[in-house]
Amino acid sequence: MRYILAVLIPPLAVLTTGRIFQLLFNVILTALGIVLFVFSFGALGLVYILAIIHAILVVRSYNQDKRDERLVRAVRGD
Repeated sequence: MRYILAVLIPPLAVLTTGRIFQLLFNVILTALGIVLFVFSFGALGLVYILAIIHAILVVRSYNQDKRDERLVRAVRGD
């Protein structure tokens, strides 16, 4: 579900991971991408793609951290 959000609304996907500084960075990237897309008639909207890639990486990192936590708990026997 977060990956779909990362493609459609990147800042919302990052928000669901709870990483505030990553959220701020993604909001800036997304806003810049949208503004450049509007004012350059699509030519510089590629910055928005960077926001999508960033959101996917943040979500992937979040999922990896959660998986690692489950593995540690399993090894400890919690």
